[in-house]
Amino acid sequence: MATTAHRIQAGSFLTLHYRLAGPDGDIINTFKDKPATLTLGTGELSPAVEKRLIGLEEGAHATFDIPPGEAFGDRNPEMLQWVARRLLNEMGDPNENYQVGDVVQFPTPDGMASYAGSVRQVGKDGGNGELPDGKADAVLFDFNHPLAGQPVTFEVQVIGVL
Repeated sequence: MATTAHRIQAGSFLTLHYRLAGPDGDIINTFKDKPATLTLGTGELSPAVEKRLIGLEEGAHATFDIPPGEAFGDRNPEMLQWVARRLLNEMGDPNENYQVGDVVQFPTPDGMASYAGSVRQVGKDGGNGELPDGKADAVLFDFNHPLAGQPVTFEVQVIGVL
């Protein structure tokens, strides 16, 4: 009796390799490391990515080009926020030397989870007029997803479906 390959459906538990890339290259790539395990529908992948997994069979290898903004939403300028160094010192290491491009984890208000922000600009003391008023002792963070508003390439190799 022939066995049929399992197909991905809502709620499936998956083992897979995947790669998410934008115009500047890979954001995540598990192909060179151990595969990921996740349950579809729990928010570990964006809905646009999950939608493309539905119906794939165990063993499938596919690549999808997702239009700008669909995978991780459009860029939101309100997600660029200055954070006072005083607050950063309270939440972490007061001697931290923030650099443009650093990714920093912030706790949610309830302390049960975290979210990330990427450093875009670091305020420097000196009052040279290059920064907005009051920002000399602050760090500008971008809380948008790194692929927000960009076309995304999603490559997947489905290893197992339960």
